[in-house]
Amino acid sequence: MRRPVIAGNWKMYKTQAEARAYFAALGPMVARSTHADIIVAPPFTAIPAAVEAAKGTAISIAAQNMHWETEGAFTGEVSAAMLVETGCRAVIIAHSERRQFFGETDERANKKVRAALAAGLTPILCVGETLAEREGGKTEEILERQFRGGTAALTGAEFSRIILAYEPVWAIGTGRTATPEMASDAHRFLRQQAAASFAPDRAAGLRILYGGSVKPDNIKGLMAQLEIDGALVGGASLNAEAFASIVNF
Repeated sequence: MRRPVIAGNWKMYKTQAEARAYFAALGPMVARSTHADIIVAPPFTAIPAAVEAAKGTAISIAAQNMHWETEGAFTGEVSAAMLVETGCRAVIIAHSERRQFFGETDERANKKVRAALAAGLTPILCVGETLAEREGGKTEEILERQFRGGTAALTGAEFSRIILAYEPVWAIGTGRTATPEMASDAHRFLRQQAAASFAPDRAAGLRILYGGSVKPDNIKGLMAQLEIDGALVGGASLNAEAFASIVNF
């Protein structure tokens, strides 16, 4: 039985003060939520405040991105070791916005996955197609390319430590959501890719999250699908009450 994961991605929202207030509100609402792993990814500047505010709770803190090198002349970047030092336990890699706006490639995503694993972080590797790709019948082609590219050169043991997130680009921030059946089909295909690239037992244990306009009113339908192991929540994670409602699906 795969343990569900509910992860919140704040993107470029919330100051340190707002992060402290958020966790003060969220903590009591999920104090008895032992059925799922809870992860929140604040912006870099709010990570230390979030780690401190989440102490004593079951909420893990993640980063939204990282560089694959351990150090160097990479202005504006942070390394996996820097994230670990702040108290991060996971990191989102190759989110569709990173791919769309910042030129993230499958090769770079793979470097980041491997660097995160080496540092002891849990990578949340994101994959997903655009609307044009879906309408062009290329969904599976895109998912296969992104999955294979992002997980290249991983050992089976390393692969077992990652989390995958399927986020159809056309459903992020648009209010449009893939139906539970559409999401389940994509998750099933990704699990088949995992079985082919690694082994059936590794694929069976892979946790695949759905990300794409997840809200309190659609989480139950999504989680009713056997292939969906949780959610990567964007806008709805900015409100503690809404995020708690999703956690407590």
